[in-house]
Amino acid sequence: MDPVTPRMNRFSRLWSAVLAFALLFPVAAQAQFSDSYNFLKAVRERDGDKATQMLNEPGSTIVNTKDITSGETALHIVTARRDLTWMGFLLQRGANPNARDKNGVTPLMLATNLRFVDGAETLLGRKAQVDATNNSGETALIRAVQLRDLAMVRLLLKNGANPDKQDTIAGQSARDYANGDFRNPQILEAITASDKDRKAGTGAPKVFGPTG
Repeated sequence: MDPVTPRMNRFSRLWSAVLAFALLFPVAAQAQFSDSYNFLKAVRERDGDKATQMLNEPGSTIVNTKDITSGETALHIVTARRDLTWMGFLLQRGANPNARDKNGVTPLMLATNLRFVDGAETLLGRKAQVDATNNSGETALIRAVQLRDLAMVRLLLKNGANPDKQDTIAGQSARDYANGDFRNPQILEAITASDKDRKAGTGAPKVFGPTG
C-alpha cells in the first residue's frame, strides 16, 4: 500500500468532520443568537410591536439579553437615546437597571455621562444601585462631579450616593474631586449639605402605627 494513502484517508476523515461542524455550527449559533439580535434590533428601531411580541413569549427573559460585542442591554440602548417612554416600558417588563456592559457601565452611569437627569431619576426609582461602579471604579456621583453637573450631583446624593467612595485609578472620591475643583464650589457645597442632611436623619427610626 502506498504509505501516503493512510495519511490521505485520515486527512479526508478529518476534513469531513470539519465540514460537518462548519455546517452545523451556524445553525446552532443562529438559534442561540437570533432572538437576542432581533430583539435588540427591534429596540434600536423603536419597533414596539416586535419587541412586545418577543417579550410576551412564555418564559421569555429576552428583556435582559446583551449585545455580544458591547454587552449593552436594551435598557442601555434606550437610555443612550434619552428615551423615557422606552425606559419605562422595559423597566415594567423586568429590565435590570443594574446590568453592566463590557466596560462595567450601568444605565445609571450612562444617564449620568449624558447629563440625563430625568433618566437617572427613572432608574433610581426602579432600584438602580446608586453606588455601582464601572471597570475603573467610578461611581455615578464621581462622574457627575467630574462633569460639574450640579443637578445630577444633587439627585444622586438625595438617593444616598456615597461621596467618599474612591475610584480604583486615582484613588479619589467624589468629595476629593469636588475639593480640587475651585471653579465650581457649589458641587462641594452640595456634598457638604448632604452630610448635614444625613446627620440630621440619624437616630431611632420613625415608627408608624401602634407600638404596644
